[in-house]
Amino acid sequence: MAVAGAVVLGVAAGGWVYWKLNDNITGVDINSALGDNRPAKPAITPSPGAEAASAPLPSQAMNILVLGSDSRSGAENQRLGGGDTSGARSDTAMVFHLDAGGESGTVVSIPRDTLVTRPSCPLPDGGETEERHGVMFNTAYSVGGPVCAVKTVESFTGVRMDHYLEIDFAGFAALIDAVGGVTVTVDQDIEDEQSHLSLEAGTHLLDGEQALGLARTRYSLPGGSDLARIELQQRLVKALLTQIADTSLLTDPAKLYDVATTVTGSLTTDTGLDSLGELVGLGESLRALSPDAVETLTLPVVRAPSDPNRVVADEPEAGELWESLR
Repeated sequence: MAVAGAVVLGVAAGGWVYWKLNDNITGVDINSALGDNRPAKPAITPSPGAEAASAPLPSQAMNILVLGSDSRSGAENQRLGGGDTSGARSDTAMVFHLDAGGESGTVVSIPRDTLVTRPSCPLPDGGETEERHGVMFNTAYSVGGPVCAVKTVESFTGVRMDHYLEIDFAGFAALIDAVGGVTVTVDQDIEDEQSHLSLEAGTHLLDGEQALGLARTRYSLPGGSDLARIELQQRLVKALLTQIADTSLLTDPAKLYDVATTVTGSLTTDTGLDSLGELVGLGESLRALSPDAVETLTLPVVRAPSDPNRVVADEPEAGELWESLR
């Protein structure tokens, strides 16, 4: 919605706003970097009502790898992240699967502590990373950025990622503030110095900074489990989808411009989504999707035999889940 409004503002301002926001988005050519040695794309099938719709509904299923980066680049990310550590990791990873027709979807969270085989990944300088076995999933982003994150996901899931979206701390907080906050219920008191969050058990309307804190909360949860944190993140996803469906930014152009500037400046995408027009096209694909039609799941995992603080995919359940998304 924010991006669509930005397009309207861009036209009204003679194209300058459109150009500025368009230039904010960082694009990575993942398709060229990975080549043809990837899982196959799903077959295209006609979608019901596509001919009658003002914009065609997606005729095939789509999978998008969505990463939340803990980059500390920039003053606002440093403030929200609580430090000035260099580099970045994939703090949150979700595969968003949109069914053909665009009326239902599935979000699968991948625990960052999952041990996987990280394949050899191409680097921008022409070199390659080494293949490594039994390493944490989130190391893929650390050593090879978006390209390696996508290749690693495709390698252990067998599912092709059609697109890639990454947002940092500042962008996530701005998005939450843009829609007026999100309403989330927590089952226990949260006092987490690491995520700078203090909440009593109950239902709360969270602003952007509080929502980011909730998404990062871990150590105040039972056992400090990443799985418990993922449950909170999935509640946030549902709450955000619900709030977006009930909110219109188009009535406040000044606010819309401020939000669009922040959010687009915090986005990294594949080159299939690195323009406002392409992002608006993605938004059109989601127009028929209601929050109640989105199922949130976590990759089935068990404790890793080699390390009690890590997990591995629980087979055959994990394989069956990925098969359902192909």
